Amino acid sequence: MRAEIQNTVAKIEKSVALLKQRLDWETAPHRLEEFNAMIEDPTLWDDPERAQKLMRERQMLMDAVGTAKSIEQDMKDNIELIEMGEMEEDQEVIAEAEAALMALTKTAAEKELEALLDGEADGNDTFLEINSGAGGTESCDWASMLARMYVRWAEKKGYKVELQSESAGEEAGIKSAAYKISGPNAYGWLKSESGVHRLVRISPFDSAAKRHTSFTSVKVYPVVDDNIEIEVNPSDIRIDTYRSSGAGGQHVNTTDSAVRITHFPTGIVVTSSEKSQHQNRDIAMKALKSRLYQMELDKRSALVNEAHENAGDAGWGNQIRSYVLQPYQMVKDLRTNFETSDTKGVLDGDLDGFMAATLALNVSGKSRADAQGE
Repeated sequence: MRAEIQNTVAKIEKSVALLKQRLDWETAPHRLEEFNAMIEDPTLWDDPERAQKLMRERQMLMDAVGTAKSIEQDMKDNIELIEMGEMEEDQEVIAEAEAALMALTKTAAEKELEALLDGEADGNDTFLEINSGAGGTESCDWASMLARMYVRWAEKKGYKVELQSESAGEEAGIKSAAYKISGPNAYGWLKSESGVHRLVRISPFDSAAKRHTSFTSVKVYPVVDDNIEIEVNPSDIRIDTYRSSGAGGQHVNTTDSAVRITHFPTGIVVTSSEKSQHQNRDIAMKALKSRLYQMELDKRSALVNEAHENAGDAGWGNQIRSYVLQPYQMVKDLRTNFETSDTKGVLDGDLDGFMAATLALNVSGKSRADAQGE
């Protein structure tokens, strides 16, 4: 084989080796047997939340093992095709197999990154909060654009998206919105999006067609489960109910079912405005615990995941990413220097490149300054 293809094979083998290492390959079959035994327990579904969590963990392990085996087998098959093509001097077979190996390199690299999502809460579902910042109507419109971007990204991943609460802008867009996004590694991927996002464009609200800069903050918190205990002292919170309504105009029915929980020690405020007040209390309390857990993660993290650096107001100097639509097209992450001119694709949810770059940066232990220096 050509040296280039040998290097490609070496990259794939390295990715597979990391996948197996992260999976603890020797014990994986035994863990699958344990999962299979547990799901056969007739009392399993007496606790639906535990059962769903168990089924999800089993499926994630099965998918990871299957992925490693599939990549390894595809690599071997294509190597054999190349060797056979060389023996028979069939250049067409060789070219097809080499192209397949090159494509497999990208797939293996993506799965290698996913294997790095092994933080304590990376596999959990996540809450995503979007809040408009400096820029008035422009910022509210930008917040709605970001909300659409994340919903599109989640849908492409096959994740479930639930709108928890939303506050409309006075003229356009939204002041704020909160979502629960459910799916494998939802928090692990989205945690890199926490921070301030800056937009530069010709304003559709300015009759003079001038360029405007808008800011919106994004905050991401893992949904805590039964394995993560967070105690909330009842005397530390206040629970308020208030009238809520959905989109649709003045004829939409309203009820006093929305719930707001204020946590006095931290100043955290969470809301939920579903139809059921009981359901809202449960959702809001879970959101509060997730916020408190995220604060604890930030304290314990050696790298702090740049959370403190990104915790400033949604305005100049605090942004993690710039989206420039005028006078040129460019989206650039200021932590990793990853950039693309495909602004439409990004705003339609093509975010994996940005997330992967930030994940790789965090795993390498580099600071933002180091990355920008490089």
